[in-house]
Amino acid sequence: MTSPDTDTAVPRTTDPGPTLVLPAEADGCPFDPPSAYRQAADHAPVTRTELWDGSSCWLVTGHQEVRAVLADQRFSADGRTPGFPFLTPGRRELANRTPAFIRMDDPEHARLRRMLTTEFLVKRVEDLRPALQRIVDDTLDRMVAGGGPADLVTEFALPIPSLAICLLLGVPYEDHEHFQRQSSILLDITAAEEQVAGAQRELRSYLAALTADKRRAPTDDILSRLAVREDLTTDEAASTALLLLVAGHETTANMTALSTLALLRNPAQAARLRSGPAEAKVAVEELLRYLTIVQLGLPRAATEDLELGGTLIRKGDGLLCMLSTANRDESVFPGGSDLDLDRDARRHLAFGFGVHQCLGQPLARAELQIALRTLFTRLPDLRLAVDEDQLSYRTTMVVHGVHSLPVAW
Repeated sequence: MTSPDTDTAVPRTTDPGPTLVLPAEADGCPFDPPSAYRQAADHAPVTRTELWDGSSCWLVTGHQEVRAVLADQRFSADGRTPGFPFLTPGRRELANRTPAFIRMDDPEHARLRRMLTTEFLVKRVEDLRPALQRIVDDTLDRMVAGGGPADLVTEFALPIPSLAICLLLGVPYEDHEHFQRQSSILLDITAAEEQVAGAQRELRSYLAALTADKRRAPTDDILSRLAVREDLTTDEAASTALLLLVAGHETTANMTALSTLALLRNPAQAARLRSGPAEAKVAVEELLRYLTIVQLGLPRAATEDLELGGTLIRKGDGLLCMLSTANRDESVFPGGSDLDLDRDARRHLAFGFGVHQCLGQPLARAELQIALRTLFTRLPDLRLAVDEDQLSYRTTMVVHGVHSLPVAW
């Protein structure tokens, strides 16, 4: 990627292809990106699209191009940057009301992220594996004791990461219904601006009060360690805790449920999980690639003129990096539209890339490996309790998934 010397150094794509209005409607297989995104990817790795307010945006669909954007800090992650693309008015409201550090650029982003780096080191997460295994075992015990059929989402997939992130953060698990209800509003792209503002205000108020309590009487948890820092305001600590709380349970919960459904569709592949921890690690990487639950893309805005995929991107242009199509790029993952748990999928972008790559990915990986392997080992006869066409998917949510997953065993 280079900066052109003149306006004509790198021409814009001469054939922009059909106009696509974002976000595209979900269609076809629930595990696949919407066909409109796949068609855009087939046309070119960088294509011009239109947003709800009539503004234009570049859709970046190729693996190489998505990595290039996410690795280059001349593409801003700050929602206040001119040209930053928002999929709906609600997403704009969320980004512009005291943003978390994922919506900041360096050096401010780096300052806040460094405060959490040691909390999610691979070694620290590895030390947590026995505790995570106990959470998974206890949760599965409760589900099985109910006799079934059971909703895997509410009785297994959601409690596991919720218990884990509450334990790490120092948030009372008995409040989980409250913060999960507010989180659902924050992640719903159809939510009105006032709904988003209200949910964010409610969660921030809750976490600010908890931060103040931790400052007076700290315990051994992340929020306490943030609360007692002299270089961090209560508001910054609450914003950081809000990000960790929402991301820490929503992403892994939906990934667990959607992975279970994908494996029930592919029972021969599910056997790979039972082979051992090493095989489970490989399987989870492929599931992360194949499902890519952040299907709406990662937004960025160019802060100077740049060339990307043979196209001139102007300063002030918005871009949406489609992780889902990048993870199906045939030049990197041959046969990428198929699930193959023997595949080496380590180059996937499910956790993003560059300085904003998901901080909690070691924890997410450990939770998925333990939860899925335990589930399919202890319940080898696990099956859907309803016809698949009765399932309802989270097509309007930032984090893709299934609303409920009735299962029997």
